[in-house]
Amino acid sequence: MFECKRLHIFSDEHTIVDISFSIRSSLALVGQSGSGKSLTLKALLDLLPKNLHRELEVEWEYPLKRGETLSLVPQNPFTSLSPLTKIKNQFFAPLDAAARLLELVGLDSEYLERYPPQLSGGQQQRVVIAMALAKNPKLLLLDEPTTALDPKLKESVLELLRSLQKRLGFLILFVTHDIPSAEALCEEIAILKDGRIVESGSIQEVLSHPKDRYTQMLIESNFAAREFRR
Repeated sequence: MFECKRLHIFSDEHTIVDISFSIRSSLALVGQSGSGKSLTLKALLDLLPKNLHRELEVEWEYPLKRGETLSLVPQNPFTSLSPLTKIKNQFFAPLDAAARLLELVGLDSEYLERYPPQLSGGQQQRVVIAMALAKNPKLLLLDEPTTALDPKLKESVLELLRSLQKRLGFLILFVTHDIPSAEALCEEIAILKDGRIVESGSIQEVLSHPKDRYTQMLIESNFAAREFRR
């Protein structure tokens, strides 16, 4: 289990994020834009802008080491990969290991010789996931990795992540505004508003019996949008 006893992000003037949470298997951190979701990921990866500071207290058996114990799957694969560089030259792994990683995410090793623009959006996201797994991380940070995908590809990527977690045993912190995707992937949920967690618990309990009005609003807007798209 990963336990963040306190994450405090602040500037010289005021506090921006002040939260605590634990991850037993998979946790969705859900909130609207500006709630502090992305800053939380950057703080865990020690990538905050220079004008912000962090106080971070965690209880975990591993060191917080970016790329090794912690690894990130970013939001947009189109901007995460260099379009002018072959896939094989973007892995931080030997070719044989890169080929095995691609196989793990359902891609043939021949994709190593391709350039990102020669791949579909779903294939690029699978490549990015494979790269994130290159050093066998213990905690996988997901920064809305299905946002740029259509509904069919989104479900495919979520199913892949579920399968990989079951096979490899890593923990998941899924940062998103998309509650249906959170429900599909995670066991627990924490609702973030203005840098504070206003409600948390098992995802089924929180979605079925939300206590905070902000949580209710997020649920209603998410599922209303889903019905509208249908």
